[in-house]
Amino acid sequence: MSEPEIAAKEPDVRTLEPGTYYWCACGRSKDQPFCDGSHKGTGIEPVSFEITETRQVALCQCKRTATPPFCDGSHKSL
Repeated sequence: MSEPEIAAKEPDVRTLEPGTYYWCACGRSKDQPFCDGSHKGTGIEPVSFEITETRQVALCQCKRTATPPFCDGSHKSL
């Protein structure tokens, strides 16, 4: 398994509608913070998550969070 790439050193804060989403865990997606299939061959799989009501979220882009897909502030120590 390879190390995830750092896509950005700040979270992506956005409002999401209810639905299932796939968070990029490898850092290679061109559609950050969501998966576009670029992880193939890395041994790193995307993380699926469900949003049940419209809400604002902070999605990790440094790929070092302990609470994927949500930012836990890990980017501050990079």
